[in-house]
Amino acid sequence: MNQFINKSEVVLVDKQDKVIGYQEKLKAHKNPVPLHRAISIVVFSPDKKNILLQKRSVKKPTWPLFWSNTACSHPYKNESFANAAVRRLKEEMGFSTALKEKFRFIYKAEMDKTWGEHEYDAVFVGYYSGPVDPDPDEAADYKWMPISELKSDMKKNPGIYTPWFKLILERLY
Repeated sequence: MNQFINKSEVVLVDKQDKVIGYQEKLKAHKNPVPLHRAISIVVFSPDKKNILLQKRSVKKPTWPLFWSNTACSHPYKNESFANAAVRRLKEEMGFSTALKEKFRFIYKAEMDKTWGEHEYDAVFVGYYSGPVDPDPDEAADYKWMPISELKSDMKKNPGIYTPWFKLILERLY
């Protein structure tokens, strides 16, 4: 990897994913949030009945302590979506598994008057059944949850899940 990559920058894009610039990550999540690249990873049990959820760290400026998909982040400048997904799954949750891109979508969500998201998000899916060792700076907790139970809980308790995860789950199921 290029040693001159600024790891605190996100890649700004237009709606066709054409790069239009770069911005410091925290600034890029303050309202009004510019459209930028992101990756989301959803890991299922091999029998496809359970999904690995992450409770976002209290250190996250957007949606801290909300339940979300297995891992998510941003590609570095000149890093592919696929390489970013592999890198971040290992960094956040402490394991690796084969990932396949399922779809891309654009979403926008405002957390409060200061923070939000506006992302061109590439969603990856994988299957795994081994040990999980999350980085506490990334994830406050994790759990495997049956998909049917998750879908029901999202309807009953929508306020405990990240907005992008709800959209991803709708697309997957």
